[in-house]
Amino acid sequence: MSSSTRDKMIAGAADLLSRRGVHATSLRTVVQHTGTPRGSLAHHFPGGKQQLLEEAVRHAAESVAVPLEALMKERGAAEGLQAFIGWWRRILESSDFEAGCPVLAVAVEPMADEEDAESGKQLRELAHEAFGRWETILAAALRREGVAASRAQRLGALVVAAIEGTVAMCRVARSTQALDAVQLELQALLEAATAH
Repeated sequence: MSSSTRDKMIAGAADLLSRRGVHATSLRTVVQHTGTPRGSLAHHFPGGKQQLLEEAVRHAAESVAVPLEALMKERGAAEGLQAFIGWWRRILESSDFEAGCPVLAVAVEPMADEEDAESGKQLRELAHEAFGRWETILAAALRREGVAASRAQRLGALVVAAIEGTVAMCRVARSTQALDAVQLELQALLEAATAH
């Protein structure tokens, strides 16, 4: 029972969240999806499904933050955003529009009962932190290019909201047409904001 088994389960849970949401991501489906031993669950996740889902949301948040930050530093705000949207386009197309954002899935899924409400509250807090981190990464890139801090933060929020919503729209439409349109508008907006 190596840490790679644990990591595989976390990544698998995040993938299932992105495709099916919270309620359809059970411990059994994670084991089936990842091909890992069921006995590993209790060893690696003594807190059960809740612990696994929390780790999956943290993993998903990091999986977006790392490439986003690297692209913003390497290419700047406008070009980095273009590459980041390309990254999302590949995820959508390679999953045949089944995979979206696991963080968004956690943020919007209603909880069925009181017990779910408490676990859902923690998951939504992790989603809130993830969205905030992504906004901060975008805002920092814009500030490096001379955008005032308050506007940079607002633009960061706009970009995160636009991409999250557009990814959901693309899944429903089974097309990247909306992503293409939003990319053009966001890129023009960021180029105008950073023009000196």
